[in-house]
Amino acid sequence: MARKVVSRQNLRAEAEAAEAMEAAAPKKKVAKTAKKKTTRSKAAAEVRLKAFWGVFNQSLKRVALYDYSQKKEAEKKAEELTAKGKSPHFVQPVKEIIKDA
Repeated sequence: MARKVVSRQNLRAEAEAAEAMEAAAPKKKVAKTAKKKTTRSKAAAEVRLKAFWGVFNQSLKRVALYDYSQKKEAEKKAEELTAKGKSPHFVQPVKEIIKDA
């Protein structure tokens, strides 16, 4: 089966005619899009933490809270609660946020 022969001259003439029609048509003004305002995010407020020793029961409920320098007292309290009750108690460091007044 023979293929149809494409005339390059005819194709070029059609392309030039299409370009001429585009040039002759009045151009529409393109509305400029408004620039989106750039916003600066505020720097995150610095959060200050303070360390404590917390005495916890087996279900991770905090029973007592001691200053970081009072670790011996916290361990003593945990031993007393363990001996007194059924569930074991343990000491774990806790960090809490300091609220400035």
